[in-house]
Amino acid sequence: MKINQVEELVGITKKNIRFYEEQGLLNPDRNPENGYREYSLDDVKCLLKIKLLRKIDVPIEEIRKLERGNVSFEECMQTQRDRLESEKSNVELMIGLCSKLESEVKDYDLIDAQVYLDELHKLEKGGAVFMDLTKNDVKNRSTAGAIVAALCSIALIVFPAVAALVAFVHDPIPNPVLIVLIVIPSIFIILIVTVLLQRIKEIRKGEAYEARKY
Repeated sequence: MKINQVEELVGITKKNIRFYEEQGLLNPDRNPENGYREYSLDDVKCLLKIKLLRKIDVPIEEIRKLERGNVSFEECMQTQRDRLESEKSNVELMIGLCSKLESEVKDYDLIDAQVYLDELHKLEKGGAVFMDLTKNDVKNRSTAGAIVAALCSIALIVFPAVAALVAFVHDPIPNPVLIVLIVIPSIFIILIVTVLLQRIKEIRKGEAYEARKY
């Protein structure tokens, strides 16, 4: 079957399916006549298993070990359970620190941040893991970059069209020219905005960061 059929059947985007292929988790056959990927029912089952494991946040590397037989499923689940227990403990620590800040600090301007950062540092040395600033900063920076790129593209489309319309301000504009100056740029702007929204959605899901992480 084709990748579009697999996408609909499994509920995983084409981009993620190809990402799993790049990571060596999926190896569909290729049609010898045209070189296109041909996905089998076994590939679908494999993707469903990957989807299940990713839903419970099992890392790509762990799934790779499972598929290669380097670790048993029981060992994988034990490792993941320990990892989630650790994350649960970290969340509880952050909740406790929030309560402490709430009771000890009465005004934002009066907070002695270094005191609490030192306390966090001690907890981190003990194995605690707090918010990944890099992950959030990457998301924000990527979102801003996508918006700026889209606005620049729209400006490059709109400016020549507006300039041309101004040039015709005292003369009637032929219909073909009007279509070129208004309709076509509008179509491109809609496409740019659509792509931008899709890109922001992907960034917010952490796609770029996850791909880099694994």
